[in-house]
Formats: sequence, structure tokens, C-alpha cells
Amino acid sequence: EELVPLYRDPKSNFPITQYNWKMVEAAGLVKFDFLGLKTLTVLEKAVQLIKRVRGITVDLPSLPLDDKAAYEMLAKADTAGVFQLESTGMRESLKRLKPDRFEDIIAMVALYRPGPMDNIPTYINRKHGEEPVDYLHPMLEGILKETYGVIIYQEQVIQIAQVMGGYTLGQADMLRRAMGKKDKAEMAKQQARFVEGAVSKGVKKEEAAYIFELVDKFAGYGFNKSHAAAYALVSYHTAYLKANFREEFFAASMTLDMGNTDKLAMFASEARKSGIRMLPPCVNNSGVDFGVEPPAGESKLGSIRYSLAALKNIGASAVETIVNERNSGGLYESLADFASRVDAKALNKRALETLAKGGAFDSLNSNRALVTANADTILASAQRRTADEAQGTTDLFGTAGKPADLVLRATQSWTAMEKLSEEFQAIGFYLSGHPLDQYDRVLKKLGIKKFSEFEALVQRGATAGRLAGIVIAARERRSQKGNKFAFATFSDATGQFEAVIFSDTLAASRDLLEPGTPVIVSVEAERDGETMKMRVQSLEELDKAASAVPRNLKLVLDRKSVVANVAPVSEVSKYLRPNARGGEIRIVLPLEDRNREMEFVLAGRYDVSPREAIRIEALPIVAEIIEI
Repeated sequence: EELVPLYRDPKSNFPITQYNWKMVEAAGLVKFDFLGLKTLTVLEKAVQLIKRVRGITVDLPSLPLDDKAAYEMLAKADTAGVFQLESTGMRESLKRLKPDRFEDIIAMVALYRPGPMDNIPTYINRKHGEEPVDYLHPMLEGILKETYGVIIYQEQVIQIAQVMGGYTLGQADMLRRAMGKKDKAEMAKQQARFVEGAVSKGVKKEEAAYIFELVDKFAGYGFNKSHAAAYALVSYHTAYLKANFREEFFAASMTLDMGNTDKLAMFASEARKSGIRMLPPCVNNSGVDFGVEPPAGESKLGSIRYSLAALKNIGASAVETIVNERNSGGLYESLADFASRVDAKALNKRALETLAKGGAFDSLNSNRALVTANADTILASAQRRTADEAQGTTDLFGTAGKPADLVLRATQSWTAMEKLSEEFQAIGFYLSGHPLDQYDRVLKKLGIKKFSEFEALVQRGATAGRLAGIVIAARERRSQKGNKFAFATFSDATGQFEAVIFSDTLAASRDLLEPGTPVIVSVEAERDGETMKMRVQSLEELDKAASAVPRNLKLVLDRKSVVANVAPVSEVSKYLRPNARGGEIRIVLPLEDRNREMEFVLAGRYDVSPREAIRIEALPIVAEIIEI
């Protein structure tokens, strides 16, 4: 009767129907589903960044749908961050499919679901001529040609009923609905009607019945093509931006996922694989969002600047205060200048420490340990300045813009490992490097795989392997039988991975599960749908294993320290462990004549693990350690 009772929603003031969605449609209203997609905002932000950084206007609605770079990227399954196409199973399908037209993307969006997924191999094989295309009947070729004879879409079901069964479009849509409900009595009636209509058009009765049963089977999970096409267009737009404007695409994606540390780590890893530099947060260059900086030097790729707002323990007001003051008053020239200009009410000690640990003050003072240790001093200076402004006592002696230098207590710089550890606490993952970077040569000699390499091997059938990782966390649980087990999270340069450790292995290796410990993890793995499950077979201390691999090192001593030290070589030697199976140690000793140095080999052979090398390099007397 086309009458629907309404009421006004008190929260939104929108008129709301008192009928549910089924009754609304029966009453004659058209029902629309509006889906809010985060990806649309990613696209918008990426386009804005491209305009700001490159001066190029990208009009997504008018893009041609045949961009070569986008399809080449999809064929390689380089789809991290690409809407609807980034799951492991989808990537495997894309590698085999090698899509080269928009219709392939639509088909994959529709097929990659339980049920129709079984037809993906058929679609791929027929596309590449590895399997003959069957249109069921010449009458249906025009309907099924686009999908190589595979019934994928609800619209195809409607067209088949119309073309072969003689249904009107309205009747064909009712048939589609009946097929979805699986009402046996109704389907018997519809089959008789379909067969009768097909026979009247010259189709054999048995053939018509077979086609009806086949259509019925596919109709149960057929996807709405208009829906699939709309999603596929978003997929194509994200693929286009990633293929052609990768820096801006990743920066926009990270901005929309800045609260998800795992996603940020994944995007940062993907960016580095592409040759894009990840720059640390910076009070002089970072904003609330992730930014893009133009190429520098010989590099053709820009860099992604980490967002201040993505740091841990930093409130929105603190970030806005820092950015707004910089925009109005210019770049910060020193820590004292920073303290004299920011509103202390928006900052606290924890926020300042996080900024320092994450590298946000590197442009003002590169000693992160020093800045962190003096957070109280910086905050106190900012608080005094804020209090003076509140009382109107600033500029009394005309010193505005000339803050006095801060008196900072001396603090030794962190070692490379300590710096990365503190950075991890501030950011949530390793950004400027990874603790395992120093083990690269050793790991190759030991045959240890990176996680991303192992994951690819498991997809091809591997079931076991050895990985290296830094322990991130271990959560112990008890089974129903009372046995202890743990879920442990590890990190390597390609990402984070989790594995379960059962009671016997846990008891034998609990001491190695302290966060920050470098370990070798022997695992068994299996695929479980879209995920990979791993079980730890054993854990081994990485430094112990690394010590067994001979490393030849060159220790370059610091000129000033050598002059002040009566026995520089002895000072270094006491940190070396003699081992007949170890490596060779060369010493480069600067002489008093500034233009001369002496290089010699220490007698004997020595064990020096990568971690021990870092400790030695931190000695004042050592300028540099080079692996040779």
C-alpha cells in the first residue's frame, strides 16, 4: 500500500521507519546500503599529498582503467594495502591469474569468498587457455564470455533466465531470490517453467534441466556484479596510486592506521622493500599525519616522515601545540628554543621522553640519551616560560627570542642496540634499523631465513625452518590439563611473527623469552586458511650461535683516545675472547703524526659476537669496527 510509519530519532533527528528492512522493501521503498570505507579516506589523503608534494592533480573518477604499472604490480601480488586484494590467498590467486583488465579484478572480488572460491582455478585456467571454455549453450555465450563460461554474478543468473527461460527481468529477479532461499516446492515450479520456456526457444529438455540445476547451484552464492564492480574500482584506484605514487600511498595508509602498530610496522617494512626511506619523527619536519619529503641526492624516490601523533604516550594537544607553534614561529633552533616556545600545559615528562626516544629531537640534539635524561630540565624551562607569559613578565629585559642555553647534565650516548630498544618503546616497532641488522652475515652463514622468506616457503609446501628474531613478548597460559604453554611474539627486519611454545620447550627455554633477547627459533608451520600457524620446537641464544661463526674484524682506534692512553691495544684486547676457531682481529692504530696510521694483526684468533662488537665499539678508545 506504499505507506510506512515513521518516527524521529531523538539522537540524530533523522526520520526512521518503524518497519524493518524486509517490510520496508515490501511497502515499496527502495533500500540502499551505505558502507563507510576507510580506504576512501586513504585515497583522498593520498591525492592531497600528491598535489602538495609533486604538484600533480590526480582525478580518480576519470582515470583510465588500463594502467600498465597497476596491472604489473597486481600480477606480482604486490598488494599490501590494496583494498580487497591483500590477503595471502588472494595474492596467490593474483600471481596465477596475472590480471590485465578491470573485469579480472571484478571477478576476483566476487569469487574470493567461501563457495565461489572453488571456481577460481577454473577461471584462471580458462583465461590462460589451459582449459577449454564452456558456455553451456551457444545462446549463453554473450552472457558468460566475460567470465570464460563461469557463472559468477547474480546479474548473469537473471540474464540466463531471461534469455533462455523467457522470463521478464522482474520474474528473473524473483527466480534469483527463490534460488537463494532454497524452497524445494518453489524451485520445482520454477524449474518446470524455465525448462518450458527454454524448450520453446529450441533448447533440448534435458539440456535445459541441466542448465537450470547448474544455475541454481551458482545462484546460491552468486555475487551482485554492481557491488563487486564498485569494490573493484576502489581496489583499482588503490592499486593505481600504489603503483605510481607509492610514497604518498603508504603515507596516507599509515595515517589512517596510526593507532595500529602492527599495520604501521607492515607498511614501514613494505616501504623499505620498495626503496623508500622511513624518516624518524621530527619536531621540525613532522606533522599530525604521516608526510612525504621529496627525493634527495641521487634517489628517485621520496621519503616518508613519521607522524608525531603516531608516537606512544603523545596526546593530540601536545602534537598540535608543537606543530602550531612551529607553523607560526618558524623552525625550532635548539632545545632551549623549543622549551621557550611550547605551551608546557600541553606537555609532560613522559611525552618529552617519548619524543626524545623516537628521534623527534635529533635535529636539535642527536644524543637521544642526553635529551631523555634531561627531560625534567627541558620541561621545567618550558613551565617557567609558560608561567612568565601568564603573569605578563616576559620580555622584561628585551630577551624575547633569545632563550638562555639549557644546562644539561652530561650523559653517555646509547649504543646502537640501546638506541633501537628505546626507539621501539616510543614507536612500537623498530624504525631506523633493526637489532638483527648487525647479524646479517652471520645469519646467512648459518642458513637462517627471514620471516617473509619462510612465509613464502610455507606457501609452497615447507613445514619447518629456522628463523631469527628479537623477543617482543611472551604470554603464558595453562591448558585444560593444567600444562603451561606460551604465545611468543618475535621481530625480524621483515616483520613480527607469533608462535606457540608448548610445556616441554617452554620449560627448557623460558630464560630466553625476556623481551629484547636475540634468539634462533626452530619452528614447525602449517597453513590454516589465510593464516600460518607456527609451533616452536627449540630456542637458541643467537649470540651463542653467532660466536661459533668466525668473524674477521678491523678495529679502528680513536686518535684522541690513543694519544691519551699509554696502552691502547691492551685496553681493547681485554674485551676479546681467545678461541682457536675464532676470527682474525686487525687493529688500526693512529700515530701521533696526523697523516699516518699503523695496521697490524693481533696474535691468535678471537670470538666476537655482533652484540659484543657493539659493546666494544662503544668504548671511547674505539672509533669504528669494520667486518672484513
